Amino acid sequence: AIEEASPRPSEIEPPTIPTWRLTLLIISLCIGLFLSLLDTSIVATALYSISIDFNATRSSTWVALSYTLTYLGFAVPFANLSDVIGRKHTWLLAFILFFAFSLACGFAKTLAQLVGFRAVQGVGGSGLYSLTMILLPEIVEERKKKWIGAVAGLVVAVAGVMGPVVGGVVTRYTTWRWVFWINGPIGVIAAILFLLTWPGEDMMKHPPRRSWKRLDFLGSFLLIAASVLVVFAFQQAGLTPNSWTKAIFLAPLLIGLLCWSLLFIWELFASTHSISTILPPRLLKRRIYTSAVIVTTLTGFANFIAIYSLPLHFQIVNGTSSLTAGVALLPMLASAAVGSILGGLTASHSFPALAIASALMALGSGLLSTLSVHHGVQAKTYGFEVLLGLGLGLSISSSTLVAATNCERGDHAVAQGIVAQARVLGGSIGIAASSAILGVMSTRKTTLGQVVDERVAYADAFCKTMWVSAVVACVALIFSVGTYNK
Repeated sequence: AIEEASPRPSEIEPPTIPTWRLTLLIISLCIGLFLSLLDTSIVATALYSISIDFNATRSSTWVALSYTLTYLGFAVPFANLSDVIGRKHTWLLAFILFFAFSLACGFAKTLAQLVGFRAVQGVGGSGLYSLTMILLPEIVEERKKKWIGAVAGLVVAVAGVMGPVVGGVVTRYTTWRWVFWINGPIGVIAAILFLLTWPGEDMMKHPPRRSWKRLDFLGSFLLIAASVLVVFAFQQAGLTPNSWTKAIFLAPLLIGLLCWSLLFIWELFASTHSISTILPPRLLKRRIYTSAVIVTTLTGFANFIAIYSLPLHFQIVNGTSSLTAGVALLPMLASAAVGSILGGLTASHSFPALAIASALMALGSGLLSTLSVHHGVQAKTYGFEVLLGLGLGLSISSSTLVAATNCERGDHAVAQGIVAQARVLGGSIGIAASSAILGVMSTRKTTLGQVVDERVAYADAFCKTMWVSAVVACVALIFSVGTYNK
């Protein structure tokens, strides 16, 4: 049996980075992390304007999904790449991709161009997310890890919820194109700070680099294909009526599931033949870590659904502007920040933290499913948001710390990459599921000969979506038991 306690070799020299330099380096990493996560949700309040601009109401969700699909697909490959070319060069590569294609998104002339640019932007964003989660625990001393976990959780939670707020403000006072251009000036600051404060060998012992031959190219390909195809299937089902039994849904779903099966078979084979693996079986055999990954995937589902569905509910059902829709998410933003800090302080108690987080998200989602068609945002909505936000923040910071403390040092990069990928995988499935539910309910009403009122149809779909989200969060609560450690 494998011990669940995390071995931290005493012979590893702790980093000795001067405080001022460490602070600026952490700020640069957090800015990159913030921007990459902001772009997973910033378009939530801008989608309505984008869909009108390009006259593509139903397919405009691909602007959000194209980013999250590549974002979820490349987190682990970037983590592996950093073991070959180094953390610094991998972070810079991710930054260049994210920065360049953020600007390109703002200049897009068609919806197809925008979706394509967003996909490449997501590759870079995935790298920034993955590398930041790897670097933050590496550059601080052991006793400061719980605080760095709180910082990471705070940035993740705040960026996710703040995205629609920023998107609403930008769309209201300028144009949706500035939703992407805003990354330019802020990103330059992050890159300059990163280059100026990167520690040398005298301040920090950098991990030894591996050979290119050690990269698991087949595993990376299978992981990306498996993640993207399964989510793609459900998204297409939402966009195409009566497609659940057609090839457009079944083909990508079955191929995606086949890729998942082949991935695990390959990883088991590679691990027994001294071949480097992208998903090390020795890591997945750790009960606490694997349970945390499953909980992260499930809570990611509820997280992304809320962040994307609530702003649209405020605009379509409650009749608010994009600005008001963004501002209405502030209670979730504030409570998510509090939850992240609390999660960082409970570094040695992962089970109660993840269990409480899942319970709060289940309760918040369930209560949101009771909202009715109403002009203006109902006051009780803000209270429901607080519960959901607390669970969101608590979940993110706790899962980050579990990944940092329940793996061998050599597996640290891939352990954080897997958690990062799991969170976005669950979120992407959540976005696709919400689109599918809306499509099914609209089709059902049309079949029954009812006139489809967009406002009523979306209100019904939102309630059903939040109910599904609550059920998924309850399943997360059950799996959180696996993180219990005596």
